[in-house]
Order: sequence, then structure tokens, then C-alpha cells
Amino acid sequence: MIIDDLTPREIVEQLDRYIIGQDDAKRSVAIALRNRARRRALEDEELRDEVIPKNILMIGPTGVGKTEIARRLANLANSPFIKVEATKFTEVGYVGRDVEAIIRDLMEIAYRMAEDEAFAAVEEEAERRANERLVNILAGVEKSQAAPPLAAMLGATEPTPTPEQMAAERDRREQMARQEERVRNFTRQRLAAGELEDQEIEVEVEEPMMQSMQIFSAAGMEEMGMDMQNMLGNLFPARKSTKRTTVAEARRVLTYQEADKLIDGQEVGRRALEATEENGIVFVDELDKVAGRETTGHGPDVSREGVQRDILPIIEGCTVMTKYGPVNTDHILFICAGAFHISKPSDLIPELQGRIPLRVELDSLTQEDFARILVEPDNSLVKQYIALLATEGIELTFGEDAITELARLAQLVNEQTENIGARRLYTLMERLLEELSFEAPEIGEQKIPIDADYVQKQLQDVVEDQDLSRYML
Repeated sequence: MIIDDLTPREIVEQLDRYIIGQDDAKRSVAIALRNRARRRALEDEELRDEVIPKNILMIGPTGVGKTEIARRLANLANSPFIKVEATKFTEVGYVGRDVEAIIRDLMEIAYRMAEDEAFAAVEEEAERRANERLVNILAGVEKSQAAPPLAAMLGATEPTPTPEQMAAERDRREQMARQEERVRNFTRQRLAAGELEDQEIEVEVEEPMMQSMQIFSAAGMEEMGMDMQNMLGNLFPARKSTKRTTVAEARRVLTYQEADKLIDGQEVGRRALEATEENGIVFVDELDKVAGRETTGHGPDVSREGVQRDILPIIEGCTVMTKYGPVNTDHILFICAGAFHISKPSDLIPELQGRIPLRVELDSLTQEDFARILVEPDNSLVKQYIALLATEGIELTFGEDAITELARLAQLVNEQTENIGARRLYTLMERLLEELSFEAPEIGEQKIPIDADYVQKQLQDVVEDQDLSRYML
């Protein structure tokens, strides 16, 4: 599937496979994604640079699908994606994470994605090379080169061999080579037939540099965008050690080593940087928690406006130094979200409001929504539990009355305790099937129907006891 070929309607249809309702939010993100494709199609390079994404603010209670919409959108577009909570960051000068770490973390994710693609492109050749190394190890051919004789190190010379000695030595080496090749061919055949998968062998692996160096690298130089880990790695190269493992596991280790030799790290970094700048998606949650203006100038809210002002240039467009190079944030799509129960979007500083021009309100979930969420999405909870228990030989079936009752109880508990949206279904389903999941290995193969009576039997006592449900559900 090529994302640039998808229309906004088709993008919404793809999101419908996993998210129930929230049509306005889906339409907004679908248009934002399509606009990226339209921008890439522009022939005027100057105009293309001027077209910036229209960032989105999602307003709605917890558990209604805000994060899921952003995550599924990123998966659909194969875009680097990161979710952050605005409350995890502090104003510059305070103890806490700098907001520029958002872009550095996004770049790391993009690098891993580009690295995985590069590995996939060379995987076949890497596995072939790994198998050859396994053949040499199993045949006893792959050994570390012997150290030079002491006499050679001291500059001593050996007597010049006679022509007869040279010919004999040549014959001996040719005979050894033929014998080694026969052993290799025999070993190669057995390896291809899978006869040696469980045999234990010793392989050489690299140990990373000291943990203290990694900590120093991450903590001390992150803000400077310097790859201190690689720089220190050149001064303190990785130590090599032998690891005893099976042939099957050794193949995985050796394939990774060979793939690492085949890919170009600089090219991977270049692709990752391009993907971050052109396709990156940042989901900033809990933005309502940092909304508000400073009044007294002291107390726990002192850095709220400061955090907003630090986030502003990232969303507005700036350059952030990373260890892979400078990342321009002009065309990164920012999707912000918050419940805004107490504060309002207008409590954000005006400059930040202007950089998030699109606002969509997500609806609270109804009993009908809960019923659809249980069965309609491709990854619905009902499908998950049916598949999980099927591994134990249990054929689980849910009647419509059971789905209706579960949806009713989810709505009821959300009203009586705390409204956590669709997440309430996780606790209800786990509680509903707790006894069955525990006894499943002992029950054996059989069909078990779940109806409304079963749901009430398992859940009604907890639901009716509001004090208990606050802890259990």
C-alpha cells in the first residue's frame, strides 16, 4: 500500500478498522496526511518549502481514541512517531527534560526504522555469509590468526628453503585445502538439511564499551547533539569474547554482524533525517496540564507558561541538533491532545494557539460505542481473547446479549467511578475471563459460550459494590 495514493476517504476507512466513531478527528488527520502527499507532488521547490502542516489539537476525555488515532495514522504512513506527555518536560533552567529531547527521540526512532529497512535489504546476503561462517566454525576452519613467531618479532630470519622443500610444502597445503573443502561441503549439506540446529558451538561476539561510558554519553552530551558513544567507542573499542550457543542462535547473531558490515551507517542516518523532517509525527498529550498563565510567579505552576514557550519554537519550526545531524522541524506534524476539563484551549499562550490552528472535539463514548468497540475493530478485545484461549483448545463464543451487557456495565462503571473511556473494557474483560483463563490448561478442548447470564454472574457483584469497584475496576 502506497500512502500517497490513498484519498482522505480511504485513509478514514483504514482508521475505521481500529477506531470506532470520532469521525471529525479522523477526517482532520486524513486531510493532514493527504496534504503531505500533495506537498511532495509540488514541482515548485520554493513553494513546497513554504507549505507547512496544519497542526491539530484534539480535545476530549481520556480513553476515547486520541492516542490511537495518531498512532494508527503513523503506522499507516510508515512515519517516525513519538508520543510524549507535556508534563514530563520543564522550562529551561529547571530540573527535567528539555523539549528538544522530543526531536532527538523522534530521530532515534527514525534511525531504527531506516536501519531495519537497510537490514531487510541485505538480509539474504547477510544470512548467506553467516551460514558460510557457521560452516567454517563447524568444520573447525575459522580460527583466529596465530600470533607471529617470536623470532620474527625480534627480527630474526629463517633459513631459505630449498626448491624441494618449497614444492613439498606447496603439495602439503594443497592437500590440506582439498581436505578442508570436502569437510566444508559435507558440513554445508548437513547445515542446509537442518541437522545441526541444536548443536552447540562457540561464536565471537562484541561486548559494548563500559556502561559508565554509555551513561556519560547519554547524560552529558545529549544536549549538544554529539554522538559521544561512537566517539568514545573509537577510543575504547568493543571487546570481543566467545559465547557458547546453539547453531540456530549463532546464525541470528552472525547474520546481524554480517548485515551490520553490509549497510552504510551514514546513508541510514541520511534517510532517517529525511524521514524525520518530511514524515515525522509528534503526539503531545496532556497539553491541558501545562495550560494557564503565570500569576504569582512562584509555586508548582511557575514553569507552565515556560514549557509552552519552549514547545513553541519546536512546533513553529526550528533546527534541533542531534547526533545524526541538524533536524529542521518545519514540516513535522504535531498532533496535540488534552481533556481540557479544568483549563480551556484559550488558556494556552496566544502564540502556541496560533501554531495549532485545527481543533477537533472527540465525543464521549456511549453504550452503543462500547458494544461496537468490543467486536468491530480488527484488533477487538473479543477477537483477542477468543484467539488466546483457542491456543488452549477452548472455543469461546460471545452472544450478542453478552456484548450488550458488557457495554452496559462499562457505561455504568464509568458513570459511578471514573470515566476512563474504552480502557474500562480492558478491566471488565480481564475480570470476566479471569477464572476461565486460570483454569484453561486443565479444562481441555471444549466449547464455552459467554452469554448475559455469565457476564452478570462474574461481574455483577463487583459492579454493584461501588466501593469495591473503585479498586477492582
